[in-house]
Amino acid sequence: MSEALDAVRIGIVSISDRASSGVYEDKGLPALKDWFSSALQNPIEFLPRLIPDERAQISATLRELVDQAHCDLVLTTGGTGPAPRDVTPEATLDVADKQMPGFGEQMRQISLHFVPTAILSRQVAVIRGKALIINLPGQPKAIAETLAGHANAQGIFAAVPYCIDLIGGPYIETRDEVCKAFRPKSALKNNNSNC
Repeated sequence: MSEALDAVRIGIVSISDRASSGVYEDKGLPALKDWFSSALQNPIEFLPRLIPDERAQISATLRELVDQAHCDLVLTTGGTGPAPRDVTPEATLDVADKQMPGFGEQMRQISLHFVPTAILSRQVAVIRGKALIINLPGQPKAIAETLAGHANAQGIFAAVPYCIDLIGGPYIETRDEVCKAFRPKSALKNNNSNC
């Protein structure tokens, strides 16, 4: 008889002036919910936020999701380019205890297989307390490609469950057909994991 899987609290933050003001429908939050619902075996509680490209508001939202809502993982979408209103990376760094530069490097490598403008992306990932915060691209297709990867590049989510293990979060099980998580053999829960 297998034990119940840990519940995971995931903050999802779509950052867009126009979507937050109702000019067009936000597609980032549904894309994140769809991908994580298909990729994780754990029960998930999503805490969605739709906010404008305002540095102070982004930082405050990230702090709230980690410090008050106790999210294990927070994902942002939007606001990572070079335009004047793109301030998501700065706002994310404002709340960081530690930076995790490998995530941004790998996201750009994945995206370069699809578009040459990937080099314009400034996505970052940080740790705050016992939560991992990652800036993702703004387009639903790019979100899925970045998380899961493709034939020529490993997706970033393969490393996320072990990172969350290391910072004291819940043990996350993935569905291998969507995204196979990687853990060193010594880190496998009860020496028996599907990841």
